[in-house]
Order: sequence, then structure tokens, then C-alpha cells
Amino acid sequence: MIIVSACLAGFPCRYDGKKAINSAVQQLVKEGKAIPVCPEQLGGLPTPRSAAEIKAGKVINSDGDDVTEAFEKGAAVVLEIAQQYGCTDALLKARSPSCGKGLVYDGSFSGILTVGNGKTADLLMKNGITVMTEEEWNDADFSLFCLNQG
Repeated sequence: MIIVSACLAGFPCRYDGKKAINSAVQQLVKEGKAIPVCPEQLGGLPTPRSAAEIKAGKVINSDGDDVTEAFEKGAAVVLEIAQQYGCTDALLKARSPSCGKGLVYDGSFSGILTVGNGKTADLLMKNGITVMTEEEWNDADFSLFCLNQG
């Protein structure tokens, strides 16, 4: 069983209320091999909501509000779910202030990426869960990964 970003599984939970569907992720959920989560909703934020980016370790939305607490709460809930279900892997949305791994937007709301991880990705990795984004997933060997989840 793996954790996946709910937006990749087809749930309209992105900040703008849209989906970021990945058909392979949808299939894993349909087969009962993946648990879809939206850390931002689990942290108490509504959908739609203002876009947010990470700046100096804090998550700031486009209205200038510090929403770090909600992002950290959502990350903690996702970790709890992962641990409860024995998940050792997570497939998360690239560049998200929650789910991004390796690169996230820099807080200027100008489309500039910087090295870093989203709050959920970071917490999962610190707790021994392997995190991959859908961009890495697209390059991965699907059949081997799915067999490991069987």
C-alpha cells in the first residue's frame, strides 16, 4: 500500500479546485494499492484556496497569510495514515508546497523553482518513507513498482 496525492488520483483538491490526473495513479487507487490523501485539506484548508509557496521555511499564500501551521498539521495527518497502514512509499505531486520533492516554488509567486521539499514530502522522508513525484514515477518501471505493492 502506498500514499498518493489525491489530486493525481483524480480528486479535485488542488488549490484551484482542479485535478492533476495521472491514469497510473488512478489505477493504483482503483486496485486498492494506494491511499489518496490531500495534506492541505487534511490540515484544514478549503478547496479552492489561495495558492501557497514556501519562503524561508514558511508556507505563505498569495494573500500574504502564513499558512504553515495548516500545512504542517496536514503533513502530520498524512504521516499518521502512512504509519497506520504500513506504507513505505509515497507518490506525490511535484513542486507542491505540501508534496513537492527536490524542487518547490520559491515564495515569489513568479514561477521560480528552488531546491527544497514540501512539508509533507519532507516529513515522510524524515520518517523513512520513500517519496517519489509523478515526474519521477513516469520514468520509473511501473510493473516492478506495482508488483512490489501487490
